Amino acid sequence: MINNQSSPSILILVLLLLPITNSFLLQNNPPPTFLKNNEQSSKLQATSGAPLECRAVGIGSAAPRTVVTNVDLETVVETSDEWIRTRTGISQRRVLVHPIAPHPVHGFEEGEDWMADEKNEGLKILGIKAAKQALEMSNVDPEDIDFVICATSSQEDLFGDSTSIAAALGCKNSFAFDLTAACSGFLFGIVTAGQYLDRGGKASGVSHALVVGADALSRFVDWDDRNSCILFGDAAGAMVLSSSHDNDEDSDKYGILGYSMHSNGLGSKDLQCSMTPTVRPVKTRGDGVELSTASYDFMTMNGKEVYKFATREVPRVLNEALDAANIDVEQVDWLLLHQANIRIMEVVAQRLGIPMDKVITNLSDYGNTSAASIPLALDEAVREGKVKKGDIIACAGFGAGLSWGAAILRWG
Repeated sequence: MINNQSSPSILILVLLLLPITNSFLLQNNPPPTFLKNNEQSSKLQATSGAPLECRAVGIGSAAPRTVVTNVDLETVVETSDEWIRTRTGISQRRVLVHPIAPHPVHGFEEGEDWMADEKNEGLKILGIKAAKQALEMSNVDPEDIDFVICATSSQEDLFGDSTSIAAALGCKNSFAFDLTAACSGFLFGIVTAGQYLDRGGKASGVSHALVVGADALSRFVDWDDRNSCILFGDAAGAMVLSSSHDNDEDSDKYGILGYSMHSNGLGSKDLQCSMTPTVRPVKTRGDGVELSTASYDFMTMNGKEVYKFATREVPRVLNEALDAANIDVEQVDWLLLHQANIRIMEVVAQRLGIPMDKVITNLSDYGNTSAASIPLALDEAVREGKVKKGDIIACAGFGAGLSWGAAILRWG
């Protein structure tokens, strides 16, 4: 028994030993470092000092069947195919059309093969199709998926699409949630999954994770505004990640080798989609109350400011992630950026000293698909045989928030 007189001495001893104990426990895998207000632009920053022990084992994507070309848009707004291509690098985009398909879990008859009908399109369904491809490539059974993230800013259910996607896939043993970080969402999602998978998932119990990036920003675009309607398309992409701790001699050579993430709400005004409440009187006792009924306005963007932000911050955050991974830019096999604008990609590649033939892009065919753009482009590159096992991919996402981040992946 410890008496009251000895308690202060023991408490002081414990406090003195805690830093030594923590240092011993974390010496092989230091925790993320957090910095504030550095000159590299961020109000908030989290940077990894060590790889996350997980590996990407499957990738998939899906896009709507309806194609809207630049020539099609010439009859919608004052623009031209040449004007759009030379300023953005986009030639066409895929869009979801009305009506939206029934709910993928309880909107169809039992046993109905709703996946076979191409008319059944919606954002959740695109996410399910992309995830099915990723699961098939990974050879991971849906029931072995422990964790599902859906990175989206345009979910069809305000309370989240991830649980419906997980249920439709048969991920019966997973927990799921949505993650909203706009065009940075998928990048933030795989880093979040990596934190759960790290060190064999010993702290979290997670061995396999599914990250879906899905957006339908065509629903929030002003189709009378030629500066924004030309940019965006709809799509979904997905990646399966598995813990690699203690089950592979080369486990430390694959997966997320380093990362860096930032956000700065002071720039949110430059790219936003804000709620526009309308008055809803409710006749309670007395004079009643005036509440709000929620809806959203069209997306607005200050293109010049977003361009300056992206070309300034993306090279920096990629260098931070490379430093965290202890990798030189010369070791990078592929540069994979959020597919926003070809001019941004060219500037970032130039500032990093990476030739354009090492830049993965399918922007011309799909436009800006927000959280779907990175997995959509990576899926095509993997299936075409461009990206091979062991290749080092420097990825970066950036967009509304403002938010931006980078991760260095070794594929396979």
